Amino acid sequence: MTFFTTLKSALFGLGALAITASGALADDLADIKAAGKIVAATEMHYAPFDMLENGEYVGFDRDLFDEIAKELGVAPVYQDLPWTSILPGLEVKKFDFVLAPVTMTAERADRYSFTLPIADATVTFVQRKGGKLTTPEDAKGMTVGVQKGTAQEKQLEAYGEKIGGINVKGYGTPDEAYADLMTGRLDAVAGSAPLLNYLAKTRPDDFAVVNPPFGTPTYFGFVARKGDGDTLVAAVNDALKAIEADGRMKALQEKWFGAATELPQTMPQL
Repeated sequence: MTFFTTLKSALFGLGALAITASGALADDLADIKAAGKIVAATEMHYAPFDMLENGEYVGFDRDLFDEIAKELGVAPVYQDLPWTSILPGLEVKKFDFVLAPVTMTAERADRYSFTLPIADATVTFVQRKGGKLTTPEDAKGMTVGVQKGTAQEKQLEAYGEKIGGINVKGYGTPDEAYADLMTGRLDAVAGSAPLLNYLAKTRPDDFAVVNPPFGTPTYFGFVARKGDGDTLVAAVNDALKAIEADGRMKALQEKWFGAATELPQTMPQL
């Protein structure tokens, strides 16, 4: 074999390697378009965002993502998983997209690709009707429940340190915390304002929200894998802007939250 033949073979091999490498670069949006469907995971126990009613998945996220999928031109497929397994499941590619409302934090933004905000996520307290809290500061020394592994849990812990101590009790789902609140095992439950306002609205004889919210103003977003999912997030953002522009977002907010809230049309500072 001559030097030129060897060189030609080497160059061909490098070219083939480059083609293979570029072909191996994942593009989640392209894969979803090719499959004609997008598999999205959430925990269906987070009213009014995600709920099971008579075995059927309903809620703000379901209605919103149905509209997003129409904009993308694909069929949505929904998975119900425990919250603690959702972000790890996204990383190992068990599904395409996280539909659960994920609180936007700088730490998570380093790891995942966030969409534009889909709802307010500022933290507040809910208590039993006629409870002892008149302001958030009254939670000092009390036992407060919160869903484990959430940004709301971190904000509650930080707030407890600020006011001189809160006994924080973690739960697998908000529903478990509400049940303990009703039996008197908790003084309050911490969660995002839309979640707790919905709870108090639908069960006014049982629960009352403690205003004002105590947490740092934050937002919920959906997430995809960073890198592979960046083009997918860009397409979802375009869909969200279209849904906002023609009034569909306002209608969904009024349906599920009772009122419309203006959301940032650019990524908030985290």
